[in-house]
Amino acid sequence: MCGTVGMFVGCAALSYCPRALLTRGEANPEENDETDGSDGGTSVEGGAEEETEYRSPFQTWYERAAVRNAPRRMVREEDGRLHFFAPDLVPVAKHPFVKELPEQVFGELLIQHLYRYLHFTTKLEFLVVNRTVLGLAEGSVGLHLPEEMRFDAWKMYCDEAYHTLFSVDLRRQVAKQTGVVPMLPEEPFFLRRLRQILDELAPAERPLAELLFVIVSETLISASLAELPDSDGIVPAVRETIRDHASDEGRHHAYFAMLLRHLWAQLEGSERRLVGVLVPRLMDAFLRPDLVALGAELASYGMDSDAVEQTLAEVYSPEILNGHARATSRMTRRYFEAVGAFADPKARDELQSYGYLG
Repeated sequence: MCGTVGMFVGCAALSYCPRALLTRGEANPEENDETDGSDGGTSVEGGAEEETEYRSPFQTWYERAAVRNAPRRMVREEDGRLHFFAPDLVPVAKHPFVKELPEQVFGELLIQHLYRYLHFTTKLEFLVVNRTVLGLAEGSVGLHLPEEMRFDAWKMYCDEAYHTLFSVDLRRQVAKQTGVVPMLPEEPFFLRRLRQILDELAPAERPLAELLFVIVSETLISASLAELPDSDGIVPAVRETIRDHASDEGRHHAYFAMLLRHLWAQLEGSERRLVGVLVPRLMDAFLRPDLVALGAELASYGMDSDAVEQTLAEVYSPEILNGHARATSRMTRRYFEAVGAFADPKARDELQSYGYLG
């Protein structure tokens, strides 16, 4: 992904950055690919236990991808009477203190939640996911992948760029229509936490950690999007944008689940042990809410510090956070469990410490 470390201090992921390969004048990675000619399998020196076939989830991409077929989603003047996000999916909106806020303020809270979702999507797609997807497409991530798998990465690159575009577009439309100014940090909480994780690793370990984070995020995000309802009380442009996103991410989920098998087959023992220890932390970085930012937002609505503290403690108790994390990460954990990533006791300890074993 050219790294989230790289976006702060230059590029740290030089092992698979296509720009770095070009500027160093290295040979086209395609020239070094060695396949055995079987149906999508790859032959890896050092030995995958078995050939890993690739069945493309993008066979109908030209007919179904949002970037190919979805119209621009437009916010209408009459949408002001509708919610800009489903209150049932904004945890703090259920708390009695928040329900007591004036109707206009409550509506602003829902709009700010939409802004957070769109900001999260924008930063995730273009700063993190698409940098890795470019490396997969160019063949410069250090993995031997079937040619069709690399070609599908170009389709994902288009998808993720479009997700960024429609997220920025929708945010601009909502701000213009409502006059509500976004209260957003420069970088989402997950990026700050990911940077902390990467800073603690040796430089040689960071590219693997970044690739793992993309696998984790792309298999987790479809579960998060599945929670969003088809509610007539939501602004249609919001509902349809999220539906477009979810449809594309279903294909991405399938792709990265298969990529994990290819990756695992080509890792050495020490790298596999690192995977097991890192994945629980990476899932937590993706899923954990930014309580500091949420507290500041609630305070901006006139809630006193005691009310803010009580609201956050009751809405985001450790039991609630851990239960949500376990439910949302179920499929992701299953994929890593299937390849053996959590067989090491240290990996099990990490799962337990982050609340993934209940």
